[in-house]
Amino acid sequence: MKVAILDGYVDEPSCLGVPPYIAPYPRYIYGMLKHFGVNPRYFTIDQIRGREFDLEKFDLVIIIAGIAVPGKYLGGNPLSVKDLKNLANLKVEKILVGPITLEIDDKDRRYLEEFYEIVDYPFERKLLEILAKKFNKSVKVEKDRNFVNRYALLGAEVVKQHPDFPYVICEIETYKGCYWRRCSFCVERFHKLEMRNPKWVIAEIKALYDNGVRYFRLGNQTDFFTYMADFRYEIPKPDPEFMRSFHRAIWESCPRIRTLHLDNVNPKTIAVHPEESREVIKIIVTYQTPGNVGAMGLESADERVVRENNLCATPEEVKFAIKLVNEFRSIGYNGLPCFLPGINFVIGLKGETKKTFERNYEFLRELLDEDLWVRRINIRQVKVFRGTPMEKVGYKNVLKHKKYFRVFKEKVRREIDREMLKRIVPVGRKLTDLRCELKKGKVTFARQLATYPLLVGIIGEYERNTVLDARVIDYGRRSITALPILNPNTAKLYQLEAIPGIGKTLAGKIIANRPYKSLEDLKAVLGEVFDRVVQFFEI
Repeated sequence: MKVAILDGYVDEPSCLGVPPYIAPYPRYIYGMLKHFGVNPRYFTIDQIRGREFDLEKFDLVIIIAGIAVPGKYLGGNPLSVKDLKNLANLKVEKILVGPITLEIDDKDRRYLEEFYEIVDYPFERKLLEILAKKFNKSVKVEKDRNFVNRYALLGAEVVKQHPDFPYVICEIETYKGCYWRRCSFCVERFHKLEMRNPKWVIAEIKALYDNGVRYFRLGNQTDFFTYMADFRYEIPKPDPEFMRSFHRAIWESCPRIRTLHLDNVNPKTIAVHPEESREVIKIIVTYQTPGNVGAMGLESADERVVRENNLCATPEEVKFAIKLVNEFRSIGYNGLPCFLPGINFVIGLKGETKKTFERNYEFLRELLDEDLWVRRINIRQVKVFRGTPMEKVGYKNVLKHKKYFRVFKEKVRREIDREMLKRIVPVGRKLTDLRCELKKGKVTFARQLATYPLLVGIIGEYERNTVLDARVIDYGRRSITALPILNPNTAKLYQLEAIPGIGKTLAGKIIANRPYKSLEDLKAVLGEVFDRVVQFFEI
């Protein structure tokens, strides 16, 4: 049987799989199929839209999709319900899995069930049993999360089929579920809290490393600090000694990792267990790579909204956690702070009023006034899923407060984000290992391969997957403008003009006096300006 895995991408509270990220799901499914003696092919939805491959050459297509926490994506365009309808007439057997099964309304579901076998979320155990029956094989499914371990190792090789390989970041699952499981809107409530054995997690990282992966995010969990924590407490207590040995084992197995980052950090854990959390932060700064961001779920700074939606942490606890992480914001070798917090806001929750938006802004203003840095402020409208308490509320507040949402978001982008960026990456700061992704006119958009990477508009025209170092020259709302380190013999006129302190006249003078054998030759042309701009040049 010819089987294809179609990656329509996922974005969940604890899992990201939009390129350059690859989620664990395609790897697990690939491993399941290998276990049953099948050699599947892997494709992304963007490859299929581009008609690079014909899915009708296959007997079975397993489709993974679902954007539970929508964002703006540079690396890929996630599969939608509309795409599913367009794919419905493919004359092949189709299985649909992922969080998209939570967002399909009853009418669309009835239609799609004529063309797809829909496996409800969470799907991994059910899919394994379906495949075992389909291939007439027996399979033992362990009761805990460790049932995925053998498939994670078998499926590691699928990364080589990713169109961005080797520029892919592998999302690594340490555990599933959430110790809180009470937030009104979150799909993590559908997962049972289950830890994966650390030896298997390290073995999976090693298997991916042996297949050429050098970029990793310990992201597929709701709170990295509580991996293998002490769950005898209502709020689990982090275990610094375990964390230290876990990180050491990763580096012993995979010494040439380029990126090792994390995703979610529950601020409640830090607030309740500050001493243990401080030690874990030290370990993260020591053993993970710079540019790291711990995304924290504030959701709302309005105490009423916190109560009515059973949110985990209060605004005071979130601020305490931000302050603690800020104690360790030293600048790393790639030009970014080693570790910073991020904040998530969710708009449209129960109890929300006009005052909610005012309190949210006041919270961010306080951070600026106290010089507390946050690398990322994510503001999104709630997405309502069946089976969550928000199902009864629906989109009432989202629709009612559209105007407030737009004003709040605009104000944050204009008055908070830009100022944060100026502090985190001042003009002249050198950022290394920027991977070019998209060219628009005379600007190429690039990012480091990282968790929540900073979007950099590089002045110049560069091909996709070119890797550059560049220095900061200006700021957008959530991005920066930078110049690559220029060779004065080859730099374009518009690049030279963009250097702070060099205008059209001096840029023309640089070009007129080419070639330069050394920077001393350039100094003779630029005179006293040279010392202010030399950092932008190399020969």
